[in-house]
This record gives sequence, C-alpha cells and structure tokens, in this order.
Amino acid sequence: MLAEIKRDTYTDNSTMSELWLDGEFECYMLEPRKDQSKGKPYCIPAGTYQVTVDFSHRFGMLTPHVNNVPGFTGIEWHPGNYPTDTEGCALVGSIKETDFVGNSRATFAALMMKLKEPITAIYTG
Repeated sequence: MLAEIKRDTYTDNSTMSELWLDGEFECYMLEPRKDQSKGKPYCIPAGTYQVTVDFSHRFGMLTPHVNNVPGFTGIEWHPGNYPTDTEGCALVGSIKETDFVGNSRATFAALMMKLKEPITAIYTG
C-alpha cells in the first residue's frame, strides 16, 4: 500500500497535509511545525519510509509507526486535534482548519480499517 503525505500548509505551530492511500484521498494530517530553529518538536524530513502497524504503549492500541526516520524515534499516526497533541507524530482528521484537525478519533478508526501492510509512506513538501 502506498501512503502519500502531501504537505501543503505551514504555520508557526504546525505542518498540514493530505494523506492519500493508493491514489485516493483519505484524510488530513497535522504534524509539528517545519521550522527547526526552536528545536523539537518539528515535522520529520520529507522522504520515503516504511510504516508498520504495531501496538503503541503510549496510546494502548494499534497505531501506524513510521520507521527509520533519521533523528526521530516513536513516530506514529494517531488521534489528536492540535499541535500540542503531538511531539513529532502525525494527527489525522476529516476537518482541517489552521493548526487543527477535527473528527480525529472517527477518522483514525476509518484509516486503520483501510491500512494493509506492507505500507510505504512518501512525505513530500
């Protein structure tokens, strides 16, 4: 399965993108800001990564884990709404506003039903 994370909006607090699965729009994503000058958290580098669905000890459920990200560990896709809900991970939602994704839990549940391993994630922007 191919997951394309197309980053398109950058603010002082967040990086917004669209998640496409095998060429079809799935949802919006929110990551930390792109600016690295203030230290972490900031979004992961653009690139191609393998994603596995594994148990998250932090959230107590299965989540997609983005593997082998240079300079990062524990990068997951998970529910959340605001930049303060992420320390480097990506939040998912069906509603997108400035520094916000909404309907996150339902969007995450729908995403998990569609994911099929192996998953290759291409982050652009």
